[in-house]
Amino acid sequence: MVSIALDGPAGAGKSTIAKGLAKKLGFIYVDTGALYRAVGLKFLKLGYNTELNCEIEPVLKDTKVDIRFTNGEQHVFLDGVDVNDKIRTSEVSMMASAVSAKPAVREYLLNMQRLLAEKNNVLMDGRDIGTVVLPGATLKFFVTASAEERARRRVLDLKAVGEDADYEKVLEDIKTRDYNDSHREIAPLKPASDAVIYDTTGNTLEQSVDELFEKINQGLKQ
Repeated sequence: MVSIALDGPAGAGKSTIAKGLAKKLGFIYVDTGALYRAVGLKFLKLGYNTELNCEIEPVLKDTKVDIRFTNGEQHVFLDGVDVNDKIRTSEVSMMASAVSAKPAVREYLLNMQRLLAEKNNVLMDGRDIGTVVLPGATLKFFVTASAEERARRRVLDLKAVGEDADYEKVLEDIKTRDYNDSHREIAPLKPASDAVIYDTTGNTLEQSVDELFEKINQGLKQ
């Protein structure tokens, strides 16, 4: 099976680009960030904040995260409920960053991600796909953009779903998440040594998809 890893910071456009690429390639797209968001949502529902001053394992034992595909589109289920429309808020985003720093959470989701890659041609995006989840991935890319560009995109996304968004606050949250993700002890955000760095700053979605599609085709031919 062919596996393509797309890593990078929050708001770089990985998920949207990955969906477009997977459709063109005929691959299954796996948004691993959505899995961490679902776990984060569970902790929020239980009343915890990002300090996570609680025992992690007992909560995970009572949590079921599942991926199902409908017409090739990923839907994430939390305890049997489709939560695709509930995991894209800023609050869930920050909690996802917090839970992803917990070894127990990463171990809980790791086998699910690897099993998908063993059984399907996948295009998988996240923070540590090329470094930890699929270190033997066929191709690896690190998709990034300036913090300012990512904040601008995030504001547009939030407003599109009716959520109020202040640019300066979003920018601050992105910088905080960048720092937390890149400085955590477990699977910190960083490019794999053999990853191709791709900066989307100033690009349209179509430009990024087309350019990465060409890079993938070239890579698969080698």
